Amino acid sequence: MKCIVFQIAAVILLLPAISSAQVAVTSVKGEAFGKSVYGLGFSGGPASGVGISYRYHAEGKASLQGVLGIFKPKNTDTFYSFGAEYQHDLTRSNSARFFFGAATSFFFNGSDANRYAAPFRFGAGLGGEFLLQEGVHMTFQGLFTYFSDGTIVPLPQISIHYYFY
Repeated sequence: MKCIVFQIAAVILLLPAISSAQVAVTSVKGEAFGKSVYGLGFSGGPASGVGISYRYHAEGKASLQGVLGIFKPKNTDTFYSFGAEYQHDLTRSNSARFFFGAATSFFFNGSDANRYAAPFRFGAGLGGEFLLQEGVHMTFQGLFTYFSDGTIVPLPQISIHYYFY
């Protein structure tokens, strides 16, 4: 319970700090991010989870992402993760955007009890999203990730989304 309270407090404390240092160049894909858009894809990372991803980019500079992954291989225990991420654009061009990201997730592996010693994670750092072709965007991030056992490690994340303009 302490971990969840810590994660929520960290996000709340970081929001005012990042909102005052924004620079917008132009909208990605013309005016596409000047209005609300959403995307579906796949995301993988220790801070936001691994699985199918839904991203909603609001009219301004904010983006929200949810990740859900459930894997049940035939001869092993169930693995699942779910997570959420907030992204705030720092700068945009016609083919890229750079942003601050904060993410949290929960991982589970086992049949009765969780085998992970640190199932809750929280990460914060920077990322970039790049247009590959019409509607398809690839995202790379580097987040300092806090694990619920007290470990903090800089780790990468990657995702690919198709945006519905």
